[in-house]
Amino acid sequence: MKNVVIYARYSPGSKQNYQSIEGQLKECYAFAERSDLRVVREYVDEHLTGTNDKRTQILQMIEDSKRKGFQYIIVYQLDRFARNRYDSATYKAKLKKSGVRVLSAKENITDDASGILIEGVLESMAEYYSAELSQKVKRGIAITASKCKFFGGGIPLGYKVDEEKRFIINEETAPIVKQMFEMLANGYNYAEIARYMNERGIPTSRGGKWNKNSFHSIFANRRYLGKYIFQGNEIDGGMPRIIDDELFDEVQRVLKKYAQAPSRGKALEEYLLSEKLICGKCGNKMTGISGTSKNMTVHHYYKCNGNPKANCDKRSVRKQFIEDEVINAIVGANGVLTDEFIDMVAAETYLLIQAERNDSEIKRIEGVIADN
Repeated sequence: MKNVVIYARYSPGSKQNYQSIEGQLKECYAFAERSDLRVVREYVDEHLTGTNDKRTQILQMIEDSKRKGFQYIIVYQLDRFARNRYDSATYKAKLKKSGVRVLSAKENITDDASGILIEGVLESMAEYYSAELSQKVKRGIAITASKCKFFGGGIPLGYKVDEEKRFIINEETAPIVKQMFEMLANGYNYAEIARYMNERGIPTSRGGKWNKNSFHSIFANRRYLGKYIFQGNEIDGGMPRIIDDELFDEVQRVLKKYAQAPSRGKALEEYLLSEKLICGKCGNKMTGISGTSKNMTVHHYYKCNGNPKANCDKRSVRKQFIEDEVINAIVGANGVLTDEFIDMVAAETYLLIQAERNDSEIKRIEGVIADN
């Protein structure tokens, strides 16, 4: 009895349930039993197309064939093995060196000359249908795009899709998009905007937390100007507008400044009191911002971090002034950071660490006892 392996592949978006992984394996095992062959292993590539050469399992199978542990490979049909003749010929040439042949469970292909002809015809047909399907999919997407409809992928924050696959305003998230644009134009940086959103429990379009890398695709997205974009082409009015031209242009100027300062990330001003300073008028936290005067001098301030539309008239405070005041209050001549206070903090910290260590050790011992 000769050894065989089974190779199965599931194409993305396939509606042929019978050719699912389970269906393929069932037919391949039945073929092996009828042919008195022993199955020694399965190789399965899931959710990959036959035109994709990044199929890890088929490549592993070809590598394993060099050890001569099997003589045949069973596939459900030849189109499960490869969908173009070049790949098929390449793979089979490598397998032939190892003395391995590909068998089809559903296609009766003989070992004689006519079998070689039939196999070539079947592979050509598979490649033809694959190319035709690809053309139909592309044509369908192009038609959908010409009507400014949603054809898959991510939906930009601020929008949703109606029953006719058209983009409409999401009344809950569109104001958030506009607020973020306003915040960046008013001097907030990415980190501050992310902190603002996370503190208020506002998720990203994927339901996650905001970070400094969450915003560029939003602030540079011309769809917010009401432009439907497909393959680099813009259709004015193809989507509802969320951001006006003036605000969008101001944000692009800010982004341009970021792009022209590649070392900005390393030279960001450190705001010692950011999120620690409390607004005396509305009680919201204050965060560090910067502004550039007409003579291009950069000034740093602390600004109330409340809702930008809130009626808090607290003026921004110069960063250097307030930080110096706080530092002097802590370490100045009559400050609270005395030697006695430092010793007390050190002693309390040491005791806390020891208590945590002891607690961890007790839990470990309890766990050992429970296991025994």
